[in-house]
Amino acid sequence: MRVLALDPGEARCGCAVSDPTGTLATPLSAVERPDTRKGLARLARLAQELEAERVVVGLPLTLAGQEGGQAERARAFAQRLGASITVPVELHDERLTTRMAQAAGGRAAVDSRAAAHLLESYLHTRARASTA
Repeated sequence: MRVLALDPGEARCGCAVSDPTGTLATPLSAVERPDTRKGLARLARLAQELEAERVVVGLPLTLAGQEGGQAERARAFAQRLGASITVPVELHDERLTTRMAQAAGGRAAVDSRAAAHLLESYLHTRARASTA
């Protein structure tokens, strides 16, 4: 199953996609101003172009696992995106993905590298759940 992962921020949204087997995560170009009508439309087109069967949006929890204002914004963003696409939209814990992306380095934008870490975590969680 091909999954599109999004790490939305105010200025841009990091994007990553899995391979069709749901094993590898590849960072993509970030989408500017994701919370605007134009930004949401671009993300909807991206999901369609990639033939994503699911979209995962990063849920920024505190280190204690609590939700704050950023988590509320992520939930609202996921709901707006879900209204404009035909595939399921899920939220997944994104704690420390930006720090991991910064530490790992790479050529892709840090936002998209963070989305790739989010996607790897999501894919790993799904794989564990299916073998349990």
